[in-house]
Amino acid sequence: MRRLAVALTAALALGVGLTACGESDPVAGTGTGETREITHAMGTTKVPVEPKRVVVLDTDKIDTALSLGVTPVGAATAGEAKSWPTYFGADKLAGITEVGVLTEPDLEAINALNPDLILGSKFRQEKFYDELAKIAPTVFTEKVGVTWKENFLLDGAALGKEQQAKDLLAEYEKRAEDFGAKLGDASSRKVSIVRFMPTEIRLYGPDSFSGIVVGDTGLGRPERQMLAGKEDKRMDRVSPERIAEADGDVVFVTAYGEKAAAEQAKVTGGTLWKSLSAVKAGKAHVVSDEIWMTGIGVGAANKILDDLEKYLAA
Repeated sequence: MRRLAVALTAALALGVGLTACGESDPVAGTGTGETREITHAMGTTKVPVEPKRVVVLDTDKIDTALSLGVTPVGAATAGEAKSWPTYFGADKLAGITEVGVLTEPDLEAINALNPDLILGSKFRQEKFYDELAKIAPTVFTEKVGVTWKENFLLDGAALGKEQQAKDLLAEYEKRAEDFGAKLGDASSRKVSIVRFMPTEIRLYGPDSFSGIVVGDTGLGRPERQMLAGKEDKRMDRVSPERIAEADGDVVFVTAYGEKAAAEQAKVTGGTLWKSLSAVKAGKAHVVSDEIWMTGIGVGAANKILDDLEKYLAA
């Protein structure tokens, strides 16, 4: 619960606070029913008390909506991923209409869906905000990844599911803490997180989504991936020739799309990768990119915990 309180406080500090929406009495809307005011990254917006036709424009938004029992009528896809989060199951994705990609939402397709709420991200879609707001009430979070918990609470409030969002986040945090406690000295086990992109290799730090989840368990990180001295502690890049910097007690590896998977196969088939201590010990594991990287929500966070339990609990 302490971390949940921190998330709420941080949301206020980021200017995407929940104070304006809270659980206060709704106010009368201008045409289609009751609304509530939501303060977010782009200002203050009146949204339906119970939105029925929601469009989501980032991967964390679809995770949030589905985690809270809301099936969007439309959703953007994540570029190279070319899909929505399959970890929820095909039945929960049925009926969702594609509305472009994260960085280029299809405004015509969105308008055709007649949404009553649009959830997006200032980080990715700021230049489209005014046009989106003309289509339907639009709520934007500020950043991605590092503020995933605050984003989850804000989006949950916009969806009319504020208390449910708080409860799910608290349940996740307790599960992460309990898992770490079962490991004993969790901090002594250094978890490396490596992602292959189409044109680069990334090492993920403590402020990335997956880094935060691993940190919530109390597990340690290799010194290289703590990104000490760097302003941006989400991730750093490494060349194939310096892949030894990806080592740890255990390594989790993902690839973003087909081109990245081809690069992953090339690098991990080489002698430098095979020389990593984790690889030699059989402790390098390929995991889902959509869970560890693009999910960025409480649903994906619990799936990361599933992987940690699978590979570390024994």
